[in-house]
Parts: sequence; structure tokens; C-alpha cells
Amino acid sequence: METSLIDLSTFHDLAKADIGAFSPKPTSIEGDQVEAVRSLFQSPDGTVDIGIWECTPGRFTADRTGSSEICHIISGRVEVSRADGEARELGPGDLLVLPRGWKGEWRIRETTRKLYMIQSAG
Repeated sequence: METSLIDLSTFHDLAKADIGAFSPKPTSIEGDQVEAVRSLFQSPDGTVDIGIWECTPGRFTADRTGSSEICHIISGRVEVSRADGEARELGPGDLLVLPRGWKGEWRIRETTRKLYMIQSAG
């Protein structure tokens, strides 16, 4: 029986990792926001994407109709609110789960960096 090795990916100091150039946030509705993103890992079938995202203060809409997302806040402060208005404050070290079908808004209070994992339908 033949055995194949699976690569082990590691990433260090995500708070300081270079994530590339910032560009305007397409779903921004307040604050002239800019964002940058760096994908660290994508599954071979394209259904899982793990990376780092950073965004400047302001407010934007978010729609997870076709995917779910797990967010671990590395730095900054945010308020995430559902379409019905229920809101949660998050900061460094907090974990947020946005299940498939979630819609709402993010209000970035301080420039925020997060580690994300997005899983879409395959």
C-alpha cells in the first residue's frame, strides 16, 4: 500500500503579516472604507478559503447566503448586527460564527484585522 504525505501549512504572527494593498470596500455604506485580504489556504475543491482580512473604520453590509464564515478577531473593534438589529461587540481574541444564510452589517470602530474561514457549497 502506497502512502502519500499531506503538506502541513503554518503561518506565524498574523497580527503583523503582510496582506498586500488596500482597495475600496465594495459593500461600504459609510466611511470610505478600504480593505485588504490575503488568502492563506484554499481547499483543492475551492469550497474552503482561510485567510487574513483587514478593514478601516466605517460600516458595510454582509451577506452569507451561499457560504458560512468563522472569524477570529486579531485586532481592532467591531459591532456586527443581524438584519433584525441584534448587535454584538467584538474585539481581539473574540470568535464569530456567521452561519450560511446570515445577513447583516459590520460597523468597524477601529481598523480591524481578522482570520477568516469561509466554507461555500460544493
